[in-house]
Amino acid sequence: MEGEDWVEQKRYEDLKKSEKGAIISIIAYLFLSGLKLTIGYMANSEALRADGLNNATDVVASIAVFIGLRFSQKPADDDHPYGHWKAETVSSQVAAFIMMSVGIQVLYTGFTSIIDGKEIAPDLLSAWVGLFCAVMMYIVYRYNKKLAEKTKSQAVMAAAKDNLSDAYVSIGAVIGIIGSQFHIAWLDIVTAIAVGILICKTAWDIFRETTHHLMDGYDENLIEEYKETILRVSGVTEVKEIKARSYGNNAVVDIVLCVNGDLAIQDAHDISTEVENELIQTYDIYDVHIHVEPS
Repeated sequence: MEGEDWVEQKRYEDLKKSEKGAIISIIAYLFLSGLKLTIGYMANSEALRADGLNNATDVVASIAVFIGLRFSQKPADDDHPYGHWKAETVSSQVAAFIMMSVGIQVLYTGFTSIIDGKEIAPDLLSAWVGLFCAVMMYIVYRYNKKLAEKTKSQAVMAAAKDNLSDAYVSIGAVIGIIGSQFHIAWLDIVTAIAVGILICKTAWDIFRETTHHLMDGYDENLIEEYKETILRVSGVTEVKEIKARSYGNNAVVDIVLCVNGDLAIQDAHDISTEVENELIQTYDIYDVHIHVEPS
């Protein structure tokens, strides 16, 4: 029991550490979105404004991740006997809806500019701002990636990937702005539309993944790996049934094992304990439920 308590306490501590990644992202996005939107309007750059709106949605997404991480740390209670681990998944889904609405707005503004025939080349200052922001986002990406690997947080790793994609978006905006200086001003607007498409795609990917987790979807390849690992444990004759689901970043596995029917109860129990320990140590699974049947 003490070992289980230590594991659970460590997971809560990892959630607490993961909050730093969300806070860093919030601060960075607040600063960069304000800078991009201000310079974007001053320099008349559709691409930089779209990039700024993209970062504004990332502020909301990062706040949602922070709230989810904080709420996930609440212990189990009468209404939530399995804990509050799924809170970060729910908050990520809320963020996806917000990101999609902003992405559609960016697309609408870009297409409206094309219809209105706006082809004013933005000031070159906007390109330098975009390049600076790309470098800043890459630094944030490296920090969050390292933190995610240390705490094994899927939420922070997802945030890190979003940081990297934002750096690429800023580079794309810079290309569009520079291209507009060579008498192809429409390239700035086209880049803004591309940013809008990327925002919508990111929102859809987050929504699809979180919906999969909330509906207890699980990677079939991982389940097959679990099964192969179990069958290598001495005494296991068959894996009659195996299912898995996720509670936030925690995996829970349900197994029906078959062992020799002549074994004593204690021996069968020892085999199931070995299976449980093997899965937890190899795959960092949060909890394993095993039912043993005679073969």
